[in-house]
Amino acid sequence: MTGDETGVELVDAELAGKAAPLVERLVADQAASKLAAQDATLWGPDAESEASIRLSWTSLHKSSRPLIGEIEALRSELQAEGVDRVVLAGMGGSSLAPEVITATAGVALTVLDTTDAGQVADALAGDLERTVIVVSSKSGGTVETDSHRRIFAKAFTEAGIDAARRIVVVTDPGSPFSELSEKEGYRKTFLADPNVGGRYSALTAFGLVPAGLAGADIARLLDQAAAVAGTLGTDSADNPAIKLAAAWAAAHEGGAEKVVLADTGSGIKGFPDWAEQLIAESTGKLGTGLLPVAVEGPEAPGFADAKSDATPVAIGAPEGAAKISVTGPLGAQFLLWEFATALAGRLIGINPFDQPDVEAAKKAARALLDQPEKLSGKETPATVDGAVEVFGSEGVATEGKLVDVLRAFFGSVTEGGYFAVQAYLDRLDDASTSLLRGEIAKRTGVQTTFGWGPRFLHSTGQYHKGGHQNGSFLQITGAPAEDLAVPDRPYTLGQLQHAQALGDGQVLAEHGRPVLRLHLTDRAAGLAELVRAVQEAGE
Repeated sequence: MTGDETGVELVDAELAGKAAPLVERLVADQAASKLAAQDATLWGPDAESEASIRLSWTSLHKSSRPLIGEIEALRSELQAEGVDRVVLAGMGGSSLAPEVITATAGVALTVLDTTDAGQVADALAGDLERTVIVVSSKSGGTVETDSHRRIFAKAFTEAGIDAARRIVVVTDPGSPFSELSEKEGYRKTFLADPNVGGRYSALTAFGLVPAGLAGADIARLLDQAAAVAGTLGTDSADNPAIKLAAAWAAAHEGGAEKVVLADTGSGIKGFPDWAEQLIAESTGKLGTGLLPVAVEGPEAPGFADAKSDATPVAIGAPEGAAKISVTGPLGAQFLLWEFATALAGRLIGINPFDQPDVEAAKKAARALLDQPEKLSGKETPATVDGAVEVFGSEGVATEGKLVDVLRAFFGSVTEGGYFAVQAYLDRLDDASTSLLRGEIAKRTGVQTTFGWGPRFLHSTGQYHKGGHQNGSFLQITGAPAEDLAVPDRPYTLGQLQHAQALGDGQVLAEHGRPVLRLHLTDRAAGLAELVRAVQEAGE
């Protein structure tokens, strides 16, 4: 199998043997052809009403074709006006696919899926004369995206630029956002297929508009998906989606509820981050599901030394400890992983199209925003060590030096559990924070995920509350060097970011999960101290 061919190889013979009966079941049930035909009964009567309005993604390789000309026409208009810098404001499914598409194509796209004031300020500091912002939201009510829209509209106006001419909207038909776009006279509104959920929206307007405006070849992407669509809808043991779904479900039955994702030279940039949302949000509910763990490569801790609770999956040729290998070009991979995830949901016994636990953290954050005194920054930490303030949920040890706190926290993970590092920081300027994932995994031998807050709330956040309840959560927050006001809102980005961290931590604690929050009063100094403490704690 070459990188140009789309397929799934079950490298591990034992896993292949356990998956075989599940492959036979899916084939006998005609699950793949029914999925391709958008049969909403596949996941049982409780899921039918939701599934009936969430299956249009199976035919997007055909239905999204008209977007190609519309996007190219707008891109040509903008370029003729000297506007060639594309900023995307979107969360979860509205940002992860466009980022993978443009990174793989080697074209520039500035992605704002953050509430970090520094990261947003850096995006504002780009050449506004050359900038168009694509604001993507199914309803328009996504608080992060609405904040970005307000901030950029004000910045354009203050720079003497007609803001409406520089704002492009992607939303659902009839949404409040589409009405606002019409009222404000925004440059163009692209209406996405409403019968597609966010994490399955890679080949809708949400994935294609920002990527196409940035210069990616979206026609080729749809061609790649079309080339494999027939195979994915075939009831055959050779169907790669059936093989992948059966392998995941068989591994899960055997106690391997984590799926460790590493790129092995596929040529696709950042694919594990996209797959992470798809798998976690689709399967992580009712106390079960698959936890995706995106790692740095096949030699990374968690992949190379995976234990019986995890299945290493290579995106590309099989390497190292990989038990499964998935190959194919990006457009085909999008569709393959979507089919496999939906079929795995049938085998595991969940509805892959709802996300019942996502709203809880949003509600908690909104409640905190209504109580600004709780976001004043005057909280009393349990411990202070240098530039790091320590806070912990009930039962989490917070006494002593930072290294002592971390050592106790690392020792508290449950058997077969996982650590989740959640960094509410600047994804660019504080990028080195992501190194903590490997450091913790290497020193503890425990599967460890890493997420930038609040972006992960629209991704793995569902699994944290709805999936297997064996996670321990390390939150990292930091004082912004300079804050940014959100126009016509009673809060700043810094307050919003803080509320999102506290709100999610509160919900996790209510689920009985241990939460350790480390607040960096000086980000650079605090991060250096934290890395040293992690290294010492694991010795």
